Amino acid sequence: MTQYIYLASPVKLPEGTYGLNPVSPEQPNVFETELDFAHLSFENNYDRESKSRFSYSPHFTFHYQVACSYNFLFLKEGLKGNATDEKCLGLLHSYISNALQASGIVEYYTSWNGEEALPITNRRSIQWTDIKTPYDLVLTDREF
Repeated sequence: MTQYIYLASPVKLPEGTYGLNPVSPEQPNVFETELDFAHLSFENNYDRESKSRFSYSPHFTFHYQVACSYNFLFLKEGLKGNATDEKCLGLLHSYISNALQASGIVEYYTSWNGEEALPITNRRSIQWTDIKTPYDLVLTDREF
């Protein structure tokens, strides 16, 4: 299964890929190092086929949501503290910071794919000023 980070906001959240550093625009799938390939992709909760929004989790109260797969990020117990962790946590920190500037509030949740409706293991409400480093964004499974 895949671990996901989910974000929800009262305003539309951007989707796309952040952090890819290919060798050139002509070779967008070629990278010099694994770190150049480390990235985060955010996909919104809009189904183009049905032309409607869906909710990634019933725990969210906001309409606009994105999912970010955990390909390069880990839960608290899996972090290595290496350059990939640093890069991807920095990308997540920047994404959330921009979302907060646009809306003033976001909901942030993580779970394994298919387990989004299971009970929350830990619910916290924090101020962005309490986030001192990107490592403060690392959650445990089903933490909200």
